[in-house]
Amino acid sequence: MASPGIDFPGVGVGLAILRDGRLLLYRRMKAPEAGFWNIVGGKVDHLEPADQAARREAQEETGLAIGRLEFLGHTEQIIAADRQHWVSLLYKTDDIQGEPQLTEPDKLSDFGWFDLDALPEPLSAFTAAVLPYLR
Repeated sequence: MASPGIDFPGVGVGLAILRDGRLLLYRRMKAPEAGFWNIVGGKVDHLEPADQAARREAQEETGLAIGRLEFLGHTEQIIAADRQHWVSLLYKTDDIQGEPQLTEPDKLSDFGWFDLDALPEPLSAFTAAVLPYLR
């Protein structure tokens, strides 16, 4: 079976979650960019509106209740090292309830809130692409 992002360009979403001017990041454990710090997100399922995918992925990865979203733009990531290709829609929100958790420990190892001027390294290309929209 063909896999999005690997066998053909995948459609994804990313959500920058902000609180008190700080960005929520998680460290990835799997390709693409295993070991890199990343905003939450993932693939858009067939017939799923992208904004709903962003909310769903964020809730699955963080345990937070996500309210309104603001569309920021799009990014295209060709990650040669992992042989993956994604076109993703980017969103942001500060409308959240709850405290983030590590709800997918098989996919993500650490998380934290970071000042935009003091982000951890290495940052994923996906996260780097959203930063201009946040500053």
